[in-house]
Amino acid sequence: MELILSAAIGILAASGIWLILRPRTFQVIIGLCLLSYAVNLFIFSMGRVMLGVPPIMPRGGFVDPTAYADPLPQALVLTAIVISFATTALFLVVMIASRGLTGTDHVDGADR
Repeated sequence: MELILSAAIGILAASGIWLILRPRTFQVIIGLCLLSYAVNLFIFSMGRVMLGVPPIMPRGGFVDPTAYADPLPQALVLTAIVISFATTALFLVVMIASRGLTGTDHVDGADR
């Protein structure tokens, strides 16, 4: 499981960086989305991927913390998803306005 998750994070990060370096605005936006997905998966995986365990510990007595999932990475990833959705929407609006003003979708504004 960890090997598949690590490979997915690496592929998403590499694809995102490659797309960020492309000359077109839409490719840069998609690259930023892929990079944010890779970071979200990385943060989520740091919370120990566990299936079927509760995230809340019961009160009283000695509790083994390794038997419970950590809710903090899940909350951080949920917040990051909302923020990345909002920034992607903002980038798309700016891209559409820039294309309307300049007539091109290249990052540097030059026609190629």
